[in-house]
Amino acid sequence: MNADSMDAVFVALANPVRRRMLDILKDNPGFSVNDVCAYFEMSRIGVMKHLQILEAAKLVVSRKSGRTRHLFHNAVPIQMIYDRWTTEYSAIWAKKMTQIKYKIESNMPTEAERESRSVRNRGRRTSKPAGATSRSKTDSAKQAGKQDNPSEKTE
Repeated sequence: MNADSMDAVFVALANPVRRRMLDILKDNPGFSVNDVCAYFEMSRIGVMKHLQILEAAKLVVSRKSGRTRHLFHNAVPIQMIYDRWTTEYSAIWAKKMTQIKYKIESNMPTEAERESRSVRNRGRRTSKPAGATSRSKTDSAKQAGKQDNPSEKTE
């Protein structure tokens, strides 16, 4: 795809009316010009001018059947632009993601290292046993003293 044909595609896609026409033709292949006109509050001549720009950019192709022109959306020019610009960038990002993956994996412990850590940590208690509280010994003694002496009132 040369620069002039790409420019024509971008010019055609720059207008919201033409983008809407492409959406209509994508959803309704084979629509006639009159069918497309029904979707817009503009003259038939206005619709036809937009369609001419889309046809010049090869985004719309038509087939004549008697007096009726049937219109079809052609996505090939858009795909060619996508391929031209994203292929190069996707290769760059794929390479960067691969480098990140290798860097992360090189910093991860091996299976043997993980196993040796788990063997070393088996004897260590990492958390308090169930039911353990964080009261100090003096708090416990005070609490025990209050419970032993029911004559004291706590108000």
